[in-house]
Amino acid sequence: MAKLYINPANKKGHINPEIQGHFSEHLGRCIYEGLYVGEGNKEIPNTNGMRTDVVEALKEMQIPVLRWPGGCFADEYHWKDGIGPKEKRKKMINTHWGGVVEDNSFGTHEFMELCRQLGCKTYINGNVGSGTVQEMSEWVEYMTFEGVSPMADLRKENGHEDAWNVDFFGVGNENWGCGGNMTPEYYGNLYRRYQTYVRNYRNDRQIFKIACGANVDDYNWTEGVMSTCFKAPDFLHGFMDGISLHYYTHPGGWEHKGSATEFDEKMWYQTLKKTLYMEDLINHHTAIMDKYDKAHKVGLIVDEWGTWFDVEPGTNPGFLYQQNTIRDALVAGINLNIFNKHCNRVRMANIAQLVNVLQSVILTDGPRMVKTPTYHVFKMYKYHQDAELLDSFVESKEVGLEKENMVPNLTESVSLGKDGKIHITMTNLSVDEAFDIEGEIADTIIASVRGEIVGGEIHSHNTFDDPEKVKIEDFKGASFDGGKIKFTIPASSVLHLEVTTK
Repeated sequence: MAKLYINPANKKGHINPEIQGHFSEHLGRCIYEGLYVGEGNKEIPNTNGMRTDVVEALKEMQIPVLRWPGGCFADEYHWKDGIGPKEKRKKMINTHWGGVVEDNSFGTHEFMELCRQLGCKTYINGNVGSGTVQEMSEWVEYMTFEGVSPMADLRKENGHEDAWNVDFFGVGNENWGCGGNMTPEYYGNLYRRYQTYVRNYRNDRQIFKIACGANVDDYNWTEGVMSTCFKAPDFLHGFMDGISLHYYTHPGGWEHKGSATEFDEKMWYQTLKKTLYMEDLINHHTAIMDKYDKAHKVGLIVDEWGTWFDVEPGTNPGFLYQQNTIRDALVAGINLNIFNKHCNRVRMANIAQLVNVLQSVILTDGPRMVKTPTYHVFKMYKYHQDAELLDSFVESKEVGLEKENMVPNLTESVSLGKDGKIHITMTNLSVDEAFDIEGEIADTIIASVRGEIVGGEIHSHNTFDDPEKVKIEDFKGASFDGGKIKFTIPASSVLHLEVTTK
């Protein structure tokens, strides 16, 4: 029987809601059809062009923040192409993703309207790769300035009198690659310059500025950008509030990603082993950041993460459309537990992507919509949002088929929620073995336990013909006595226990 220890008196940090953030790029059917169907659409219910079913599902999941417009698309996006009368907006070929026509009918106003409907924070990614300082500066002015100015006046002419709130602003994206193939020192100096003009026009609307960080384990990039930005004069702690990190789980490597639904147990464990690498990445990048930012003022922003498999057969390879199984649910649960445990440095994370692309929480097909297993994990984990991380530890053992791909059988994180309840989330990485857990919550008397679980056969997934094969189920297998709790976590599952205390 594995032991679980929880010490509510030892609060380890604050879990930002934005750790459960999401990402939407002009890629495939994420924006068009997935989120936006057009104001005149009579076939799919919508409000100001935004799909009613998708918006309601995301609100139920409690989406905290949304990143837009990219991704690689961001560093070739020129924001003025996406404002004003839609019939006059420029059309372009989306050269990064699928070679389809981008008509710019979804732009700044539409994104802000989507976030208004969702009730979530905004994360805008600016164009450093092919854009100018002036272009970025004017975009920030257009969105956030309330006084008299050319850009504020232009916003008003385009139908929005009041300024919007830009919560987060990324200065470039993947500038080591699709965003310009830059060196870290060169980008660091560009960041210092560009961020100067991402101005805060109101004291009560401070923009959280995010520098482009590393791809996976490129520690030289983190070192180069941090050292460049923290050279004197280091106003505003290196001119940044956050630095990003991108890491995707693809078990067979970029050339052999494998199928999203057809995989064996070997590939299951290989995928989860790759997922667990996230913790090593956070530890190593944090160690570099600590050299320059000992006070942890700069957040690590994991604004692209998730599974990346081969596209579904018969779909446009540039659209990155993939299915979503119990394996994806485990990937989500493992990563969210890791982010929680590193909440003192990880301030935001954004799974890629929101709808119809990569590890989506929602899939659509015309008027039909399904919630994926990943959606249900996020919905269970929402109780961690804005909560206090509690000191916890679970005994684990290694499971798997090959020495190089052995993984711990269990991962967990525990928080004290705003509701005053203790929330335990746990993943069981084993394909076929359930585990008995005996937990002890120090200096606590348990009054009640409520449980919910996502699990099943490892290939299980939801389709448009069977949309609820995988969903959140009640879990009634937990017993308690005093401060002790006992339960059995089934194989290949993600569990949430809500503990009320006396």
